[in-house]
Order: sequence, then structure tokens, then C-alpha cells
Amino acid sequence: MKNYQQIFRNNRKWAAEKKATNGAFFAKLSKEQQPGFLYIGCSDSRVPAEEITGAQAGDMLVHRNVANLVDPSDSNAMSVIHFAVTELQVRHIVVCGHYMCGGIKAAMERELDAPLGSWLQQIRVLASKHKKELEAIDNLDGRFRRLVELNVLAQCKTVVNLTLIQELIRGKGFPTVHGWVFNMHTGELVDLNFQP
Repeated sequence: MKNYQQIFRNNRKWAAEKKATNGAFFAKLSKEQQPGFLYIGCSDSRVPAEEITGAQAGDMLVHRNVANLVDPSDSNAMSVIHFAVTELQVRHIVVCGHYMCGGIKAAMERELDAPLGSWLQQIRVLASKHKKELEAIDNLDGRFRRLVELNVLAQCKTVVNLTLIQELIRGKGFPTVHGWVFNMHTGELVDLNFQP
């Protein structure tokens, strides 16, 4: 969509449809949120969290950034996680990457200027850590796909190792952390079955 005014036309149409099909939709929406999920995904415009999961407004708290990274020094991500688990009591945290991720590809292929270069540095470190496994894959696309998966698993590990998350898991038994990858070629989510 390239037309700025189209966004507002779409919004008015959406609001009218919601009111027509469910008169209480906005009354319910304006009450306190109680999402069951925190979704940490890539900011890629082709991967809309609610659309690919079928979630409705209020089902999912969403945090997105380039390459779905969870960096403990990123106060934005840490604030979202803290708010999700302490204030909203979410039971599930999902880290969702996607095949054909431009951030992963950029980190694999070339040096980047700041701030993107420093943001994606942890992916380069991850690729170096798994160099043997990645080099054993005989095609670039396969390596790229595997690095997407390894990145999701690494971010899940970062989340589950946060002190706050550890304390909540010990004390309350939740949240559960999940790692997913969205396959743009099929439209399907792949559960990587993350195990802490």
C-alpha cells in the first residue's frame, strides 16, 4: 500500500465492519487487555503477527524488530517482556522468525553500517558459533534457512534465561517459551519445539 489516505479509508471500513458484525466489539476492546501470548517477531512487513496466527485484537501482545532479536541491553524489548509477564500475566512467549529474513541475510552477506551492523552483530556471532553445522549444508539457501532457525532458538534461550522469567517459571510455572518460524512459501508456521 503506497497511498497514505488509503490507510484511513481502510480503517473506517474495518471499524464499520466490526460494528456491523459485533456491536460490542469496541466496548470490549476498550476494556483491560488480557492477552495469552507475547509474540516477539521480525519487523518484516510480510509477516503480520495477528494475520498469520489468526489472533484477534486483544489476544496477543506484539513486539517486533529487525531479525526478531532479544537483546538484554535493549530496554524496549526488556520493558515489553517485563510488562507482558508482570502486568498482563501472559502464559506464552513466542519468538517467531521467518525464512527469507532480510536481517539474517544481510548479517550473512556483508558488513553493515551502524546502527544496523551493531544490531545484527549477534547473528554473525551465532553463525560463527555454528560454522561447522552451517558449512555442512551444501547450498546457501539451506544455510540461510538453518541460521533463521538457530537464531530463533538462540533468542528463546535468551528469553528463558532472563532472571525475571526464571523466577516466574520457578514460582508460577509459566510463562512457556516457544520458537516458531514462518514459511512464506507455504504460509505455515513451523514449531521448532524449543526446550530450555
